[in-house]
Amino acid sequence: MSRIQKLAIGSIFVGALVLALKYAAYHLTGSIALYSDALESIINVVTAIAAFMAVRVSAAPADANHPYGHHKVEYFSAVLEGVLIIVAALMILREAYFGLLSPRMLDAPAFGLAVNAAATVVNGFWSWVLIRQGRRLRSPAVTADGRHLLTDVLTSAGVLVGLVLVPGTGWAWLDPILAALVAVNILWSGWGLMKESIGGLMDEALPEATLARVREIISVNAEGAIEAHDLRTRHAGKMTFIDFHLVVPGGMSVTDAHDICDRLERALKGEIEDALITIHVEPDDKAKHAGIVVL
Repeated sequence: MSRIQKLAIGSIFVGALVLALKYAAYHLTGSIALYSDALESIINVVTAIAAFMAVRVSAAPADANHPYGHHKVEYFSAVLEGVLIIVAALMILREAYFGLLSPRMLDAPAFGLAVNAAATVVNGFWSWVLIRQGRRLRSPAVTADGRHLLTDVLTSAGVLVGLVLVPGTGWAWLDPILAALVAVNILWSGWGLMKESIGGLMDEALPEATLARVREIISVNAEGAIEAHDLRTRHAGKMTFIDFHLVVPGGMSVTDAHDICDRLERALKGEIEDALITIHVEPDDKAKHAGIVVL
């Protein structure tokens, strides 16, 4: 089992633990804000299961029907997570509305808030693990899961700070107001997540800084060629696809041209892990006198 799959399984168990703690906190206090926190944890468990299924499918080798692999399935998982986040936020807004119409004081606030704080600490640690490892392993599903949990941590912290004021001030209306603010923050997080994932499905190019580095590597390591042009890049899960045209002298042998391509592939893969590189070799009469100049 891969490291990514182990992280995805870990998210399911951590999500279930946090859900149990947050529901207990809601049950102890009757707080709508803590109910919203618990509801988001249900979404965390569902999306963790979806992420695990996605990384399992994405790890499958290429086949006749999917010659480029199954890496993009992770983006579908991230889009699903964004949709579920938005649905949860709308449900929280509904509860906050009714809570604002009939505000009530909290039951056993100290113990309930302590239980919720423990759940927040667990979530905070696990979100840090997922974001760090997801970026290192270049897994959109794991990174998205970590970012979602980080949003949960921040909103939980805000809710806890706000609810501490309710018993002392007697402001029962503060509870549904906090729940509504949690919902708005969750909506923003869900929209950002969906936007980023859809970008991956639409084959967005590499960031400009990475593209500049790719051009530099090609320029420095293509000795013997004339130029490179029509560079195209895209992401699909942890894979990075790079293709370009390489112009060589018309009289160059196939073996020599192939050696240049091998050198370029080694250099690019040394910089970008899990890169799939396609180089189209052309004779000098195809030069466009534009693109990447060979040093």
